Amino acid sequence: MAEILDGKEVAARLTEELIMRAENLKSRGVVPKLAIVRVGERVSDVKYEQSAAKKCAKIGIEVELFHLGGEASQEEVLRTIETVNRDGSIHGCLIFRPFPEGFDDALIRSKLDPDKDVDGITNGSLSGVFTGTRTGYTPCTADACMRILEHYGYGLEGKNVVVIGASLVVGRPLGLMFLTREATVSLCHIKTRDVKRYCDNADIIVSAVGHAGLVTRDMVKPGQTVIDVGINVNKEGKLCGDVDFDGVSKIVDAITPVPRGVGSVTTSVLAMHTIEAAEAARV
Repeated sequence: MAEILDGKEVAARLTEELIMRAENLKSRGVVPKLAIVRVGERVSDVKYEQSAAKKCAKIGIEVELFHLGGEASQEEVLRTIETVNRDGSIHGCLIFRPFPEGFDDALIRSKLDPDKDVDGITNGSLSGVFTGTRTGYTPCTADACMRILEHYGYGLEGKNVVVIGASLVVGRPLGLMFLTREATVSLCHIKTRDVKRYCDNADIIVSAVGHAGLVTRDMVKPGQTVIDVGINVNKEGKLCGDVDFDGVSKIVDAITPVPRGVGSVTTSVLAMHTIEAAEAARV
């Protein structure tokens, strides 16, 4: 049976550190603050917002919510972002995407102050991932994957890594982060033929597609580590990942569960980036 890479354990350790850093900021008169901008009532957004707000409250980060109705216009979103940019008490901003049909995603992302882009959505932050520099902030979910591997002592240098999923939110930035740590990366996507062939040679497999049961036991082998980023609801109404956990966990050496995996760490990373932004603003 595989070692279970429990994200709750990783998040707990990070949270302890962040509580101390938040207290240090407050002792110097700085209250770290996160703005959350949400359009509509998409269930996944609401749940993540609740989780993020709960984590921030535990650490000592204030949260200001900017809720726009599902009928909100793009101009309303842009005005809200401008409000966030101008407010010196706000250090970080989480903007839920995707936006409603017809919105210009690239334009909206470009309007957020890069110094407040704690979720890594602006071109400035993404260029920082590309160049391997500390420009902006890495996308939180991608960062969470790396922190789980680091916490459990998995070295990346020279390892063969397969990332299934090529989104700007997880797949592409995560692939670049593995490259920066001198791993060899295969980035698979919806048009990739025979994904199993790539998995056969992998030391680490990451699935970030959002498709339940995508990674099956016939795609893995002993010695591998599997990171499941997917968040899905199965036919029984239960939360599950992209990986057939019951089948795959009997074969590979290590695996993240869903829930209690990557998602558990993502909110802690969001809080960490907010603390970092507050610390930077203090300088």
